[in-house]
Amino acid sequence: MAGFEKIKAVKRKYEKMLLAKPNVVGVGIGYSFQKGWQTDKVAIVVMVSRKLPTNRLKPAELIPAEIEGIPIDVQEKGEIRSQD
Repeated sequence: MAGFEKIKAVKRKYEKMLLAKPNVVGVGIGYSFQKGWQTDKVAIVVMVSRKLPTNRLKPAELIPAEIEGIPIDVQEKGEIRSQD
């Protein structure tokens, strides 16, 4: 498992690229989920408004499973709006 400082550095390095992908509403660091259950694995969390099947995305729109050895967890969050 990579150290937290490495995870933060990789997130910073790739955050703009990830945010440019369709449906991505945020990028953070947190625990990954599998089958609805939180694991003990720390990952870069890519928050999307809606998860789509991979066959509906162009290759350039896909979010990688890992970047520089750091796992990526895509989590559906819905639309994020400011509370005025």
